[in-house]
Amino acid sequence: MAQTSAFPLMLEIERGEGVYLYDKDGKAYIDLIAGIGVSSLGHCHPNVVGAIKAQADKYLHTMVYGEYVLGPQVTLAQRLSDNLPASLNSVYFVNSGAEATEGAMKLAKRYTGRYEIAAFKYAYHGSTQGAASLMWPKDFTQGYHPLLPGIVHLDFNDEKSLESITEHTACVIVETIQAEWGVRKPLPAFIMALRRRCDETGALLVLDEIQTGFGRTGSLFAFEHYGIVPDILLLAKGMGGGMPIGAFIADQQLMSCLSHNPILGHITTFGGHPVSCAASLATLDTLLEGDLIDAVPEKEALFRHYLQHPAIKEVRSAGLLMAVELAGFDVVQAVIHRCLLEGVIIDWFLFNNRSLRIAPPLIITNEEIKTACQVILAAIEDCHN
Repeated sequence: MAQTSAFPLMLEIERGEGVYLYDKDGKAYIDLIAGIGVSSLGHCHPNVVGAIKAQADKYLHTMVYGEYVLGPQVTLAQRLSDNLPASLNSVYFVNSGAEATEGAMKLAKRYTGRYEIAAFKYAYHGSTQGAASLMWPKDFTQGYHPLLPGIVHLDFNDEKSLESITEHTACVIVETIQAEWGVRKPLPAFIMALRRRCDETGALLVLDEIQTGFGRTGSLFAFEHYGIVPDILLLAKGMGGGMPIGAFIADQQLMSCLSHNPILGHITTFGGHPVSCAASLATLDTLLEGDLIDAVPEKEALFRHYLQHPAIKEVRSAGLLMAVELAGFDVVQAVIHRCLLEGVIIDWFLFNNRSLRIAPPLIITNEEIKTACQVILAAIEDCHN
């Protein structure tokens, strides 16, 4: 296996169930990161596994995207549209969040006829060349230059910075909540000003809900907290219940421009794979029919109640996406490894290595939250001493 760091965790997983992962020796770990926000229903949720098995018995891959009518794709697209604002009615399925970003960038350029794209500093939208071009600072991309030209980087929560959005801007891509900067929420006035500025200049507003979608913040989608509607919505991660799938969603009038000049303006072989769509539909229906999303604020409050220690500088949260800020990277790494020894999995953030990442499955119980927090506090205490 190719490695992308010199210090992989080397945790060998034998199986997963609920909020737990089990290693080859049978040791249980409370998974507080859910595969970086992927396993919102925990590991091997019976509804998701059942949907996967049922679809696998029917058919797997058939033909490249859009050529055949496939029930799992159509039903999932309809269910998503039914639970989104009226203007978000056309769904293009892909395999990942980065691909959703790439599709949205192409769509915005094609629809507006403009070349410039605005993104925000300390945001992460994927590691493919186009998505990586949106990244700032350049620490993670400097080895791959030149990347895409025409990228403008703005300051998050700075209304003055929005003046850089002009009639040359095809779209503005922003995380509804900046995740990899250590969970930074938009100021309500800022996000409204961003929507207005896009309307004034004709730029499309693209909201990246790859980490925050599917209930993680206490609503099905995080933008529902802020009273705005994007022109394009990006989804992935928690969308598939553990299976690889993503999507970019827009109005049919906007999306239709990918069908001509040129024809096949965006194509994918495996996007909208029937098994992944079946898993995603089961995930969405489970969230919509149960009380998991409604329970997020209570569970968020419980984490915040327990996570108190003199060494904790700040706890930032947006539902069950949380950042626990400590003194620095060395302390964060020490706490992560101490927790791992005690059977709790936590992580850090790409653009904030001073903070612990907590993003558990939404099914986590109050008792499991208490147990996990006790382990984290003990690890912080040991490292603090």
